[in-house]
Amino acid sequence: MKPKILTTIRDYSWSQFGVDALAGVTVALVALPLSIAIAIASGAPPAAGLVTAIVAGFVISALGGSRVQIGGPTGAFIVVVYGIIHEHGYDGLLITTLMAGLILLLAGFLRAGHLIRHVPEAVIEGFTLGIAVVIAFSQLKDLAGMTGPALPAEFLPKLEGLWAMRQSIDPVSVGMGVSAVAAMLILRRLAPRIPWLVLVVVLTSVATALGLAPVETVSARYGALPDTLPMPSLPKMSADLLVALLPSALTIAFLAGIESLLSAIVADRMIGGAHRSNAELIAQGAANIASPLFGGLPATGAIARTATNVNAGGRTPVAGMIHAIVVLLVLLVAAPLAGALVLPALAALLVVTAWTMSEPHRWSDRFRLPKADLALLLGTAAMTVLADLSVAIAVGTMIGLALRLSRGEIEAPSWHTPFRWGGDKRED
Repeated sequence: MKPKILTTIRDYSWSQFGVDALAGVTVALVALPLSIAIAIASGAPPAAGLVTAIVAGFVISALGGSRVQIGGPTGAFIVVVYGIIHEHGYDGLLITTLMAGLILLLAGFLRAGHLIRHVPEAVIEGFTLGIAVVIAFSQLKDLAGMTGPALPAEFLPKLEGLWAMRQSIDPVSVGMGVSAVAAMLILRRLAPRIPWLVLVVVLTSVATALGLAPVETVSARYGALPDTLPMPSLPKMSADLLVALLPSALTIAFLAGIESLLSAIVADRMIGGAHRSNAELIAQGAANIASPLFGGLPATGAIARTATNVNAGGRTPVAGMIHAIVVLLVLLVAAPLAGALVLPALAALLVVTAWTMSEPHRWSDRFRLPKADLALLLGTAAMTVLADLSVAIAVGTMIGLALRLSRGEIEAPSWHTPFRWGGDKRED
């Protein structure tokens, strides 16, 4: 349960600080528009995404069990967060996140980090695929510049709402959004080390600022972003509300644990290291207690931002802490620039994120799965989209464990990840 920073600090040097600082700034540039986009898609104020990247991102790096994990708001939470806000308001989300943080802390102290490996991989892939579908469809309103009431949380009513406002489609927004998606996908494949996702969002926002493409910006819809970090406070709670929010808190805790440990495994394979799973759960718990105190969203380790950190040269938790500090500095001194980001480009960013989450390159492998496993994957995805994420996880996990026991597979298999780096060097 020892944080990695206590290990890495023993032989830390100024040269390593320089490399970590550059990586931290690079990740902050990626995290800034993504955090705003995730907050908007979740039905939360845009500033909540930045607060989460600052507070939770710093805590996850400072206390976590990975050398290079970057924490913050992620797309995996959009579905459940949107539903909680829709049903219980923003205070309900803050309470739910606090409860999830306490659950994660308890899991870490009970050394439950390795138990998550028992969740069947088909279930993990299924609900990730389902979340990706929901995220992509939730962005169609902003991508097309449509106007109308807030969309409902449920998928089918959401489709009905989109169809009802189809007359308000803005051709300029559609052109910008579709072009941004195409540019992000094509340019990222041609030159993967360049942060095209960020550059495309910035360039489209500059075009709008120059009057070349009049579309809606973050500040135009939501008002100016605050230029200070909120003071910590506790939301009002009641026993009945705590009971009502417990299933959602368990879902957030589960998602945070799954995604953070998957991200840590990816990082291990990239740098040839080994994370400490229980320290990681404790860090996730502390981060999800701290974030809502400042009005932030649920947080976990983010695979894409962690990979960006590694590719930029980050090798210690200092890089993640610097990333959080840089986002804070932007909030304090350049909030109007962040507010000038255009909504169709941010929607395009999340559509590309959803496409990446779905791992389209893995479909050939998926279709070679045993029929029962493929059915479990597709069934979990369908339940995530059409029913409820909590139901999908619970039912999928029970069916998956029953399948494993029926085959006599007692030992949990090793997880696969969407990345293919080798390396199995161990570290203390």
